[in-house]
This record gives sequence, C-alpha cells and structure tokens, in this order.
Amino acid sequence: MELRFQHIEYLIGLAGIPLVIALFLWVLRWKKKTARKIGDEQLVRQLTGSYSPKNFLFKFLLLAVSLAAIITGAANLQQPGPMEQVQRKGVDVAIALDVSKSMLADDIKPSRLDRAKQMVLKLMEQLPDDRIALVLFAGRAYMQMPLTTDHSAARMFVQQASPDVVPAQGTVITEALRMSNTAFNSKERKYKSIILITDGEDHDPGAVPLAQQLTEDGVMINTIGIGSPEGAPIPDPATGDFKKDQQGNTVITKLNEPELQQLAAATKGIYLRLSNIEEAVKALKDQLATIESTSMDDSAFKNFKNYFPWFLGAALVLLVLEFFYPERKRVAP
Repeated sequence: MELRFQHIEYLIGLAGIPLVIALFLWVLRWKKKTARKIGDEQLVRQLTGSYSPKNFLFKFLLLAVSLAAIITGAANLQQPGPMEQVQRKGVDVAIALDVSKSMLADDIKPSRLDRAKQMVLKLMEQLPDDRIALVLFAGRAYMQMPLTTDHSAARMFVQQASPDVVPAQGTVITEALRMSNTAFNSKERKYKSIILITDGEDHDPGAVPLAQQLTEDGVMINTIGIGSPEGAPIPDPATGDFKKDQQGNTVITKLNEPELQQLAAATKGIYLRLSNIEEAVKALKDQLATIESTSMDDSAFKNFKNYFPWFLGAALVLLVLEFFYPERKRVAP
C-alpha cells in the first residue's frame, strides 16, 4: 500500500512537540518549587489533597497527542487510487511572454503587460486539449513552466508574471525563442508552436535566423505585438516617475512591428497587433488549428483516498475528552 503526504512540509510542526513536553516539565518543576516555598509540608498536602498528578499528566498527554494528530492531518496522508489513461488531441504551445519594464507602459490600458496576461488567460480557455509551456523573458529567458495539460497551474504562473521575475532588463527575443524550443520534443517535427508576446522594443538581429532554423524543426512562430508605434513613457514603480535616460530625457518605448512580422512570416505563422482580445484569441485558435494535432496519452491518478478526516476527528475526540477529564482526583465522601 503506497502512502504519501500531500503537504509533507507541514510535518515540520511535529518538531514543536518536544518544546511542549519541555514546557510541561518546566510547569511540574515550578509547582514543586512553589510548594516548597510555602514551607509546611503537611499544610501543603492538606491544601492539595484533591490534586492528582496522574490526572494532570493524562490531560497533558491528551493535548500532546491531539496536537500531533492535527499537524499530521494538515499534512494529509493520502493513498493513490487506480491509474487511468486519458487521451487528448492537441498541439504543444510554448507561450513566450515579455515581462521587461517597457511592458509596464500604458499606451494599452491598463498596461501592456496586464493586457497581454488577459489575452493569455483567455487563450488558454480556448485550448483545453493542448499542452502549454510558459517562458518569461526580458534581458534573459526563464522556463517558468514546462509543457503541461494542467491549465490551472499555468493560469497561476501567468497571473504572477511581472518584471520582478527577471532581474536582467532588455528584450532578448533570440533567447526567448531558444528557451521556448527546449520545451518541445526534439524528435517530433510537427505539432509545435511558439506564441511570442512582446513589444519587440530592442532589435535582436539573431531572432530571424533562429526562427528560420526552428522552422526546419517543425515550429510555427506566431507573434503578438503589444503597444503602439507612437510609443509611451515607461513608469518606474520605485520612484513613481517615468524612466529617464542619462541626459534626463523621458524614455519612450515603441512597438517594433517589422521584426515581429518577419519572425511570423519566416515560420508561416501570423502577426497580430493586440487591440481586441477576443479577435486575437480567435485568430490564434484558427491558426493553431492549421497545425496537425496528435493524440497524447496522459497517465494520471484517478483519485486519492484522503485520511486527514480521521486524524482531525481523533484530535477533536481527544480535545473533548481532555476538557471534561478532571484534574482533581475523586475524594470518597
């Protein structure tokens, strides 16, 4: 029987049990010291005649065991259920999302980055059978999430995306494409697409040659331009002012459409300037539908048998018993 804890990190709370025991021993010593300070042992025995050290110890054991049961219950002991094969048909999609500070510009409300995240979340709703990977990039690119059909986890990563995730600033499209390609099965030469979402502000001469190389591996690159050709200043969250260059002039970030159009054209993809999210998602969905889909078998546990109610139920019974169990011993009439 294979058992596991769902939240094994909670078991560290069991380390507090020895501290509780130490506190109990300290209380016992304190009681003995207090009794000795009174001085008259016979008087102390008369005053504490109904007190039962055994009952006091038993009540403490009930509390200690109930605490251990609560901690163990929080960790949730589980037994995996039977495996089931789930067959899906879809393509592999790597979403490369620009999180550079230029994406904080608000020429698209509420900001370029927020609008891009809204589009990605909407797109994932329309791709239930596709595996999705997420790459965040600025001056460097990071694989935030490998290919998965767990779209709920993908949504969480998208919602948390911000410039703070990638300390190195810039817009290195080449590295973003290369990192996105690592998410795919190198042995397959189809069923793969990269969706690049960026303002393309920094010219990256190596991006188009790399895109042409990825085409030979069966990768289609679809590009989404965020921003306006006229541009907008970049807000600085640290100062509340706009970003300035070394001469003190306000920096204007502009959408670089020509490079994004070249990238899409080089891989038989499409370029879209994001204005209407619904239209962009529909266009991307239709474009991805032109890629031949493949059947994928996902093995997953059908369900888990959770044992936490037993531990929490036992803790509740012990706490009720401790509450009603007397600390004083019964005195014969």
